[in-house]
Amino acid sequence: MEPAQTVGHVISSRSPSTTALWVAWARAVEHRRPDRLFADDLAAAFLAAAGAEAGTPPAEFREALPAAVATRTAFFDEHLRSVTVGGIRQVVLLGAGLDTRAFRLPWSAETSLYELDTPEVLAFKESVLARQGAAAKCRRTPLAIDLTDDWPAALCAAGLDPGQPVAWLAEGLLPYLEVEAADRLLTAIGRLSAPGSTLALTYNPGALRALGSAPGGRHLDRVGVAHPALPGHPEPWLARHGWQAHAHDLIHQAVVHRRVPAAAMEHASPGTSTCWLVTATIPGQQSHPQRPSR
Repeated sequence: MEPAQTVGHVISSRSPSTTALWVAWARAVEHRRPDRLFADDLAAAFLAAAGAEAGTPPAEFREALPAAVATRTAFFDEHLRSVTVGGIRQVVLLGAGLDTRAFRLPWSAETSLYELDTPEVLAFKESVLARQGAAAKCRRTPLAIDLTDDWPAALCAAGLDPGQPVAWLAEGLLPYLEVEAADRLLTAIGRLSAPGSTLALTYNPGALRALGSAPGGRHLDRVGVAHPALPGHPEPWLARHGWQAHAHDLIHQAVVHRRVPAAAMEHASPGTSTCWLVTATIPGQQSHPQRPSR
């Protein structure tokens, strides 16, 4: 494999800690539901450690965020279960934030899971996990590194084998990247991806631009969300980087999972969204089936 390049400019190396807490808040809301799509009891522990004020999103987001986060979390949970049952044993969470999949999904004992995020985010996360006595269900390796640094080298030094398939997840990461940086990210991922690797990500440039101009948009600016002008549909963009992608409409998935669509898109119909949950593969001998859109 060719050495990978660093990604480039990220809007703010500290801003994801705020939104990571908002996502944890949304997952804690879902955890408390009697019909919950997943269990995440660690989410409440993160919020308790940060304090109620720090962990509570602005009022404008409190109705939409739990629905959107619950939908995408359940969708990517199902995707990761599928591809690891199919034989992938390396999982990389880019911009992992306060993700707890290492602790709550039924991984194979041979699975190596790498969590990449900034030192500030992971220092907070590790302190809470230690106090909770949380035990990962896989070989978990947190890597405290900014995506402006040489994260591919650090990942390989930590044990990633680029000669074997990898399941990549970039959930909620693209909003923090300028367009050029997003392209460099895909290039770096591709150089570490053997045939049969998979990539899953959230892709919602249109919705972010709409939110940015809405009354609550000032909060997105404050935490470093860029509203990047990525291409309108993810499949051609990913194809240029060598990935065969399938874009799953977020509104449709919210309906499937019986969660109310995000307020910013409440007047749209399934199939008309500019928010997608994307799964993709590098074509090759060890290919894995795409997750059905249902």
